[in-house]
Amino acid sequence: MPQSRSKLNVVVNDIWYVLVVFIMVACSEPDTNQGMHFELDPRLTVDSNGYYHLELLRETWQTTHRISGHISFEGEPSENVRVEWTSSHYWRLNDTLGYYIDFAYTDQLEYVALDTTYITGFSDFVVPTINCCSYSNADGEVNTMIAPVRSMIGDTMTVGFQFSDEDLIGEILIVLD
Repeated sequence: MPQSRSKLNVVVNDIWYVLVVFIMVACSEPDTNQGMHFELDPRLTVDSNGYYHLELLRETWQTTHRISGHISFEGEPSENVRVEWTSSHYWRLNDTLGYYIDFAYTDQLEYVALDTTYITGFSDFVVPTINCCSYSNADGEVNTMIAPVRSMIGDTMTVGFQFSDEDLIGEILIVLD
């Protein structure tokens, strides 16, 4: 009798193990990014060290630039794939964001400025230099904008990219000339 009970315990333990493994596999989320391919196109010149270069405008505060990429799954373009972007750089606003000028016509039909209103209350507001996220279109194309400012001339910006809630796919280094 003890031998049959021992065999029964082994069988029950084996069934329990198989059941637990089955539940773990059935309840786990599939890796939807397996087979996904991302090709980045910074649209910038690259030097022999692998650093990209962006010439910042000297006559304006910000320089905007589009970074593109293409996403495919098993060789076909992937639509509606979320890509999250990060940047090593940001800047802070002072107290004044800008101003609004109220213009009107005089009785002699001259166009004059009547009043200037300053937009205040933004002290130490952090401004990112990259859009946080974007989605691929039907052709698998994805885009984001970077906007470094003039005071960053000479810095090297790191731009990272990843699929939503996944590990970092990669990053590039952009010298702000």
